[in-house]
Amino acid sequence: MRASARIATATAAAALLIGCVSGPAASKPESSKAEGEKVLVFSKTAGFRHDSIPDGIAAVKELGAANGFTVDATEDAGAFTAANLAQYDAVIWLSTTGDVLNAEQQTAFEDYIKKGGGYVGVHAAADTEYDWPFYGGLAGAYFQSHPAIQPAKVQVEDHAHPSTAHLPGIWDRTDEWYNYRSNPRDRARVLASLDESSYTGGTMSGDHPIAWCQDYQGGRSFYTGGGHTKESFADPAYRTHLLGGIRWATGAAQADCRTEKGYTPIFDGTAASLDAWKQAGPGSLELNEADGTLTTVGGMGMLWYDGAKELGSYSLKLDWRMDGDDNSGIFVGFPASDDPWSAVNNGYEIQIDATDVPEKTTGSVYGFKSADLKKRDKALNPPGEWNTYELRVEGERLRIYLNGVKINDFTNTDPARSLKDGHIGIQNHGADDQVSFRDIRVKDLPARTASGVGR
Repeated sequence: MRASARIATATAAAALLIGCVSGPAASKPESSKAEGEKVLVFSKTAGFRHDSIPDGIAAVKELGAANGFTVDATEDAGAFTAANLAQYDAVIWLSTTGDVLNAEQQTAFEDYIKKGGGYVGVHAAADTEYDWPFYGGLAGAYFQSHPAIQPAKVQVEDHAHPSTAHLPGIWDRTDEWYNYRSNPRDRARVLASLDESSYTGGTMSGDHPIAWCQDYQGGRSFYTGGGHTKESFADPAYRTHLLGGIRWATGAAQADCRTEKGYTPIFDGTAASLDAWKQAGPGSLELNEADGTLTTVGGMGMLWYDGAKELGSYSLKLDWRMDGDDNSGIFVGFPASDDPWSAVNNGYEIQIDATDVPEKTTGSVYGFKSADLKKRDKALNPPGEWNTYELRVEGERLRIYLNGVKINDFTNTDPARSLKDGHIGIQNHGADDQVSFRDIRVKDLPARTASGVGR
């Protein structure tokens, strides 16, 4: 597989954490276009045939031309050989139906996925290959039934994935809404689900995923239930949704597609969710309820969470985006204070900064431990795109995950500091820095014991 273009992290002179900035951010967000990827659109049908297939093929070709990836299209299952598949970064199963591959072709596709290939399933891709367990796991769920075409409300659950980053919290659209034989939530990261009370004919007891992603046996799998109608492929929001899924499946964009359960939102994009937060310092973060984000404004400062208790053993997840060569970070393990320097002196910062020395750039524990730069660079999306951090604190151990990839593993040995309790906060580094945050959530983890992590 061809490696996707990645940002090289430059080494620059170190800047003080909060006290000064090396200069205004002058760089522009980099292009989101994939460079050099190649995809195959496969639309063979052995059952019902959707009349939207030609529109779907045309849309993918247009997206490829506009976003720098090459598109081939076929209905010939003979394309599924090891030699032929090796040239593609992803295969898009566009409303395929029934049994479309023989045993030899199935083996070739399984090997392709296991070697890192990408899969994009569109709509009736879930109505395909019912007797091939590998495919069922890859797609995530099989089709069961559907009601009439009608409008429904789509609830976006993950705003960091490139297929959903552009969408509002509730996406109103019309399509043919599939019911599935099983719920993929235990196996995949659900990106969007249907509000079954908003339409007639849903049969999944109120938990109705409609788009999801997963890492599967070495490869990447993205599925969207939309795309029955011809109109879908002319809808800019749906086209961007499909483009994001393709970019993630090819490896041109990164996202955390691990399953996620048990997290409590502590900032959900609403003003009400900020009631438990406090501002320290003159700078602040500006709320935009339209897109559910907080963006740094003004001078130096920190917004910190003053919940009912200090956090001890926990997983903290949040999404962040920088506009250019900007600077911010997330602080953990510091005492309550109206002075942002208290967090600097008593806690630890997980850095967000495109250009600095290794121990002070994105993914580092600022001033203490650099991220694994090779893993970090491979997992990192460029300025202008969303990234997800998971900060996993257990005892004095802090692990940092970027878009689902572990990039740092730090253990505190400083008796003057401790990660075992404290607060979390998001930093406003300075007036020239533009960094946005959203979907901040936390989950308690079992307390760490002398013999290891408790259960």
